[in-house]
Amino acid sequence: MTTHPLWLAGSPVATSHMFQHRGAYDRKDLGEVCLAGRGEAAAALSAAWHARPAMARMSSGAREAALLTLAEGVQRREEEFAQMMTAETGKPISLCRGEVSRSINTLRLSAEEAKRPGGEVIPLDTLPAGEGRYGVIRRFPKGIVVAITPFNFPLNLVAHKIGPAIAAGCPFILKPAPQAPLTALMLGELLKAARLPEGAFSILPCENDVAQAIATDDRVAVLSFTGSDSVGWKLRELTPRKTVLLELGGNAAVIVEPDADLENAAQRIVSGAFAHAGQVCIKVQRVFAHESIARQLLNRMAELTEALGIGDPTHEDIIVGPMISEQAAQRVEEWVNEARNTGANVVTGGERDGQFYRPTWLTDVPEDAKVSCREVFGPVAVFYGYQHFEAAVAAVNSSPYGLQAGVFSRSLPHVNFAFEQLEVGAIIVNDIPTYRVDHMPYGGVKASGAGREGPKYVIEEYTEPRLLAVKPL
Repeated sequence: MTTHPLWLAGSPVATSHMFQHRGAYDRKDLGEVCLAGRGEAAAALSAAWHARPAMARMSSGAREAALLTLAEGVQRREEEFAQMMTAETGKPISLCRGEVSRSINTLRLSAEEAKRPGGEVIPLDTLPAGEGRYGVIRRFPKGIVVAITPFNFPLNLVAHKIGPAIAAGCPFILKPAPQAPLTALMLGELLKAARLPEGAFSILPCENDVAQAIATDDRVAVLSFTGSDSVGWKLRELTPRKTVLLELGGNAAVIVEPDADLENAAQRIVSGAFAHAGQVCIKVQRVFAHESIARQLLNRMAELTEALGIGDPTHEDIIVGPMISEQAAQRVEEWVNEARNTGANVVTGGERDGQFYRPTWLTDVPEDAKVSCREVFGPVAVFYGYQHFEAAVAAVNSSPYGLQAGVFSRSLPHVNFAFEQLEVGAIIVNDIPTYRVDHMPYGGVKASGAGREGPKYVIEEYTEPRLLAVKPL
């Protein structure tokens, strides 16, 4: 039986505490994964603490070289990473290949940002006493970064946390999702080849109590967490003196105006609602369509939904695979049934088969139904009609979440109104809120989190400005 060691202070380490890892879809035996206990956590923290000076001293060229080495390593093993993600999580192979490609790009973007850390020169002579003085501002690494990542993007979301850490000169400890530890552990060999200072990185699969102990340790400067809002906000409460970046839940909405390209809107919405079985925080969950085109749009989306490839995630034509577990599919089933019992109508779907839940469209959904007001994180979307654009914007804002929203319209006044009024981190025009490119500032407001991802923006969070005030002699 294969045993997968964790990475502790840059070296593979086997532990006596392990768990049997099986694939999400076929329950294939993926071997035993070593878990970090309190001892390994303490050792990782100590190593990272002592690695801080060496990481901070790395030249921008050395940081760039390390990140390019890491990106090249991922590229060499591109198919291996994709196959591992599919095996671990049941994510369709075509989507996994896309994620690996994005991850390589994220690491290369981080390498670019390593060369331009930013800074400025400011005058200090606003009063006579400051005559001739000036200030130089540089950014310096804050220190240890703890990164906690989820199962749905087990490589690219890791890249978004550790790439900027290397670029900023911060040692880091990564706690990967328990459903996808091997994808993260594969990076250990590549990080070793990147020749970071001794002790600069650890990859520690571990239980939640150990992860909490690491995150709340006084030596940790930054916590970057992607996952559920309940866990994220709890961690923030426990770490009030740290920089905390939270990428949490969503309830993403789309508004479709009569002047939109309806065929394009329908195709994009269906993809955004159901790819990867809807297990994406910016998946399309709510659609608001003007009443003049609502029926036409809904009928077309139902047709496209019923034609989706559903099944074995290793097949090339599948975009809707299983949910991460049968329990997750059962929860979605319960939420849909609750909505049905309060008057919701199932247009298509509404059925579960083990871990699979058929892509589902619902209408006449009460606004307080879980499938409408909470994050469904599954292949279900709700549809509403509206008369006035302003009312649709208000309905989007009624959610406690505010990650991203989409607006399909050719009207510049409507687009500007949405930009000014929608309470979200980004408005995507003539496309779905599921759209993301990896250099853009990505993040939400309200219950959706705090801070922004994208290498440039994360580096700003991982570093702090320091002023040198100069008085000429």
